[in-house]
Amino acid sequence: MFDRIRTSVGRLVKSLRLEEPAGGEKRTHNLFEAASEYVAACAEDDQDRMDEVSTWVSPEALSFGVSELACRAVIALARERDESPRAVARTLLGLPAA
Repeated sequence: MFDRIRTSVGRLVKSLRLEEPAGGEKRTHNLFEAASEYVAACAEDDQDRMDEVSTWVSPEALSFGVSELACRAVIALARERDESPRAVARTLLGLPAA
């Protein structure tokens, strides 16, 4: 199951991979781009990429983006499994059913 999620997120991240614009101008990244790249780098255990992405936005913005991504992922999995978001979150974290 986690491999499917990792593969899907990896494809999404690769499709969103951002190139620096011509002329050497720095591109401004939004917090959701940063969050998706950061989580994908975490899943792939790519510390260099995590370090790079963490400079794109403020730590508070990155934290908010990662939290929003987690919420959306849990909701999507809950719908796919026909379970409650709470049950899915607890399962993902290896916690016993409440």
